Amino acid sequence: MRILIVGSGAREHAIARSLAAEDAGHDLVVAPGNAGIAAIARVEPVDATDAAAVVELAGRLGSELVVVGPEAPLVAGVADALRERGVPVFGPDRAAAALEGSKAFAKRVMAAAGVPTGRAVDVLTAGGVEAALDATGAPYVIKADGLAAGKGVLVTEDREAARQHALRWLESGPVLAEEFLRGREVSLFFVSDGTAALPLSPAQDFKRLEEGDRGPNTGGMGAYSPLPWLADAFGDEEAFVALVRETIAEPVIAQLAAEGTPFQGLLYCGLVVDGSAVRVIEFNARFGDPETQVVLPRLASPLSALLHGAAIGTLADVPAPAFRSEAAVGVVLASEGYPDAPVLGAPISGLPAADALPGVHVDHAATAADGDDLVATGGRVLTVVGLGEGVAGARARAYDGVARIALPGGQHRADIAEGIA
Repeated sequence: MRILIVGSGAREHAIARSLAAEDAGHDLVVAPGNAGIAAIARVEPVDATDAAAVVELAGRLGSELVVVGPEAPLVAGVADALRERGVPVFGPDRAAAALEGSKAFAKRVMAAAGVPTGRAVDVLTAGGVEAALDATGAPYVIKADGLAAGKGVLVTEDREAARQHALRWLESGPVLAEEFLRGREVSLFFVSDGTAALPLSPAQDFKRLEEGDRGPNTGGMGAYSPLPWLADAFGDEEAFVALVRETIAEPVIAQLAAEGTPFQGLLYCGLVVDGSAVRVIEFNARFGDPETQVVLPRLASPLSALLHGAAIGTLADVPAPAFRSEAAVGVVLASEGYPDAPVLGAPISGLPAADALPGVHVDHAATAADGDDLVATGGRVLTVVGLGEGVAGARARAYDGVARIALPGGQHRADIAEGIA
């Protein structure tokens, strides 16, 4: 199949890696891609948010499937433009992508669908900040309504810090003050064709920059899958997944279809689990990063069948995804200064040694070739993934890989999946 993947991060590297591993003769092109992706697929220097350029490239390539990776192109309407040209695309239209592009929209859809979530207060002006903080109480949760690359969320006991965060993001648009949801976070992906929904395996990511979940929010500093602790409250992973499918994913997909905005793509359910209770923190409209880097390596059935079935509306005919028993742990290596002011251009070394380790591979997030050297071009640079029997075994392999890589000033968390058997 001729497949075009839109995006340039570790998520897109993981998608391309999974498709290439099918050994089905896929012709893979990634736009714009990065230095790591270029080793397994052809890359094209196209702006991922330029709908006209993406449509032109898909037409020139004769793409039989386009997979839109990041959120920004979806909210910009890239999927809409492709569908208008009759190109099968995995990724929701702009209207359905508002599930991620506007947290207020997502809250309204959840309310209409009867989906469990925390209460929220819309804040439209500076004058409304204090009342919103009073209504939700501490710990304070303040979120930018629109896309913010994982940096628009602040969770704090400090009321003044919450107020200042709200005022800062109000300069760009509305914000939400939300109820703090206590429990353990889980990410669960559903592939949807607008009607059917097929679940992938749960993962947990680590959003704070520093060990012990301290420091600023980031786009994600690591993840692991599966989650053996889910058995404590639900008996097994399958029971948990079935509950989320029946009470969250399917009602939201049905609600969007009823509103005339069918969701064709990847519904990312960001959840909090407290005992046997499950509530939604947020939705995303695409594969999560870094969760994709640990979920897809465990996928034993063809990813292409899922993506194409969702794109053309035949997901009901696609078998449920199957997963390997081995666990996966991913550790993100970030640039100095990330997330506020990442230092760009630092040289990267040691990747061949890491990639050569048994059960280890490295997904590139922000890399480029500089002559014979490799340099960092963004905040999150690499995800080092370890695969093994049990989370602890996979974790050991991931950190063995991290130890082989040098990035001057680089930073990573040392506690990803710590204490998980």
